Amino acid sequence: MCGIVGYIGNRDCTDVLIDALSKLEYRGYDSAGIAVFEKGTIKVEKCKGKLENLTNLMKIEGRPSGNCGIGHTRWATHGEPSDINSHPHGNKRVSIVHNGIIENYRELKEFLSKEGYAFESETDTEVVAKLLDYYYNNDPIDTIIKVLADIEGAYSLGIIFRDFPEHIYAVRKDSPLIVGLGEDENFIASDVPAILKYTRNYYLLNQDEICDITRTDVKICNVRRQTVKKEVQTANWDIDAAEKNGYEHFMLKEIHEQPSAVKMTVSPRIKNGLPDLSETGLTPEKLSAYNHIFIVACGTAMHAGMVGKYVIEKLARVGVTVDIASEFRYRDPLICENDLLIVISQSGETADTKAALELGKERGADTLAVVNVVGSSIAREADMVLYTNAGPEISVASTKAYSVQIAAMYLFAFELALVKEKISEDECREYVQALCDVPDLIEKTLETKELCQMAASKLL
Repeated sequence: MCGIVGYIGNRDCTDVLIDALSKLEYRGYDSAGIAVFEKGTIKVEKCKGKLENLTNLMKIEGRPSGNCGIGHTRWATHGEPSDINSHPHGNKRVSIVHNGIIENYRELKEFLSKEGYAFESETDTEVVAKLLDYYYNNDPIDTIIKVLADIEGAYSLGIIFRDFPEHIYAVRKDSPLIVGLGEDENFIASDVPAILKYTRNYYLLNQDEICDITRTDVKICNVRRQTVKKEVQTANWDIDAAEKNGYEHFMLKEIHEQPSAVKMTVSPRIKNGLPDLSETGLTPEKLSAYNHIFIVACGTAMHAGMVGKYVIEKLARVGVTVDIASEFRYRDPLICENDLLIVISQSGETADTKAALELGKERGADTLAVVNVVGSSIAREADMVLYTNAGPEISVASTKAYSVQIAAMYLFAFELALVKEKISEDECREYVQALCDVPDLIEKTLETKELCQMAASKLL
């Protein structure tokens, strides 16, 4: 996944951009770059490789000096990793960073080539940059709206125009993007860890919402130029939670966070020794009425769904279908009213899972999102939400997020089985107590670290 950041304020923009990009390294990347307003021009520095390569390049070529700019870490989708294919892309008039895929970039590139535009890179992003230049009419919002009407795909964009050196523009469709809110400074970023050093307050952009950001103000509108009012979100974890805290790497840190994460997911949903998911909107009346349950997710979350299927069918004797999200909508599933669709996503932004959620709602099913990120797209669109309270998971390999998803599935299965009268209250209490004991069992398992390392050395 690519990472996007942007900054406008009184700080050294290059410092902020490089620091913010470093907090997104967990997303994986093959190149990095920044574009900064400097003395009336847009100065771009970018290269293949790690952020350290970019920093070293700037020592040679000169470090952009300014207070407004955008930055990017790229994971190649169109065009090999190279200096030229690195972001930002643009020309003297406009510069952009992009996360996502533009599906119709070839036909747009052919059109722009006939209009006299030359292309240096192999990327779909450069096509968007040239299209912005093509439509540019001294009105950035109008220009962006025209571009959005032409492009197809999933994207989040950070944009700066030479004629508007005190503004950053941003827009998203199916790719995550937040707007960080500071004191006389504002930010854009692909994920919260990028801005936590500076602020915990942010806006979540919805589909096709366009943001005009200055150091003192954030204006948001839709593609009809209607003003959109947003609720300020506040990250409930700080920069320490997003750092390694002395662990060798994030995965090791997150492995050791599993006991507390599972406890935080389970304990608040236990009342008098029994599961209570009423905070999500799941009532006994609703649970008793469901005929079939669908669990849809991607990757690791889908495997948590498989565990959920086993325990739900075993205890509650209700049929469960588990689908990988990318296939769910294409097989025309037999989902309807009196069914429950459970979608599982750590980020709450997984595009295929979100599409499955939308299909389930269209067919009249109730929808329950099991997500970790408060206020994420999936959380906002689902009828009911069960937050897993795992805190930020930076490592690409899932650990604590998977553990809490499984814990959530067990809680759901226990309450469903009780409501369906497939288990007694006493049996349910025994199951709940066993689940409450899991954090301590994980702690004891983690104490066997040296034994695990020894076994691993024998096996590998």
